[in-house]
Amino acid sequence: MLRILILFLCTVPLFSSTLDGLIAYAMENSTVVKQGKVQMELAQTQRKESESVQFGSIDLVANYTHFNLPRTLAPLTPASILKDPTAVPTTTNLFGTGVMYTVPLFTGFAQTRQVEMDSIATQLSQSKLSLTKEQLSYNVASLYLSVLALQEMSTAQQKHVSALKKLRDIIEKEVRFGKKAQIDLLKSENDLYGNISYRKVLKGNIAMTKASLASLVGKDHIGEISTVKVSVKKPNYSIDRLLNEASSLDKVHISELNIKKANKGIEKSSASRYPQVSLSSYYGYNYGENDGSNKYPGEFNSQENWQIGVNAKWTLFDFGKNDASTQKSKIAHMQATLNKQQTLLDLRKTLVEALEKMKQEYAKYQGNLKQLALVKKSEKIENVRYINGVSTINDLLYAKSQTNLASAKLIESRYNYQKGKFYMDYLLERGVKK
Repeated sequence: MLRILILFLCTVPLFSSTLDGLIAYAMENSTVVKQGKVQMELAQTQRKESESVQFGSIDLVANYTHFNLPRTLAPLTPASILKDPTAVPTTTNLFGTGVMYTVPLFTGFAQTRQVEMDSIATQLSQSKLSLTKEQLSYNVASLYLSVLALQEMSTAQQKHVSALKKLRDIIEKEVRFGKKAQIDLLKSENDLYGNISYRKVLKGNIAMTKASLASLVGKDHIGEISTVKVSVKKPNYSIDRLLNEASSLDKVHISELNIKKANKGIEKSSASRYPQVSLSSYYGYNYGENDGSNKYPGEFNSQENWQIGVNAKWTLFDFGKNDASTQKSKIAHMQATLNKQQTLLDLRKTLVEALEKMKQEYAKYQGNLKQLALVKKSEKIENVRYINGVSTINDLLYAKSQTNLASAKLIESRYNYQKGKFYMDYLLERGVKK
């Protein structure tokens, strides 16, 4: 039992990364997703800012003014001045401190529409973040499959190199006994070294692809990765059925939200045609040192001062500014409508392309499967013919290279088919859900 456990631990890589694990890690650590979350937080903050504007603001204010002639600390009526004119506090250096509250009472619904637009912008950022996650999921899966394909091709290449080494050793013995020509040994060694070099190229490609995968998910390094079950079946998708379900896709939802936002923009642009009403209030004190005209010169006085008022403004003519603003909003609405139409057209095009590519890869896989079986038979025949001196070393090496090439093509087409399935999931926005 212990020997079986040790054998299991030696054959199965410990702490290997899985595709689902890397995708989950990328969703939390990828800079692309983090940027999307920041954009969503920014949109939410913008909405809160617009909502807060409706409640006005409370400000602590202070001022200092120097006059060339004395001023009273606060506006006074003639009756209050006539009681004792020389006792009225006056100063040339006026200080003031107080609290001011201002709030818009009616803006022609401009602020309401702005809040609605910011709310739509928040929904847009959420949908865009979902799309970003879908794209990230597909990119991770695509690179992951590329690594698996390269590793499998590298393993197949190593087997091919081992077979060429055995052939080289056999020919070397045959040359020593005078049964084969020296040129056969040279040709076999030349082919061997070329394939050894190509295996190193594959290893380099694996390292580079892993580095790209690590960068994408937000890791410093990617070690061993687990295999993925790849099932190659004839693709069976209905484009029309998938398009009927397109209304639930985020990319379509985004185009619809842009239309709603443009509608709100048109409504907001007409706000300046209505009166603009606001309320302002102030409470504070004015301070100043009595000047020489007062009977108490040098005495520092203060005066309570408060006021509340409603201000209204109605623009009668703006030389076409509002009309131009409204026209811009209508053009933006037209663009959003056309963009939705183009989104649906592009979706149909990409779905058709994805389906046809899957069909092509399926056909390639079936063809490569049959081709591999045939070239293996050819290699066996050429091997027997060469041993019996009927064919040359060139024929045998060519047969072996064809077998190796067919094996690589089969591996490539199998993983390309799986990439096509992942791409279809990405287009249908169900990659992250899976």
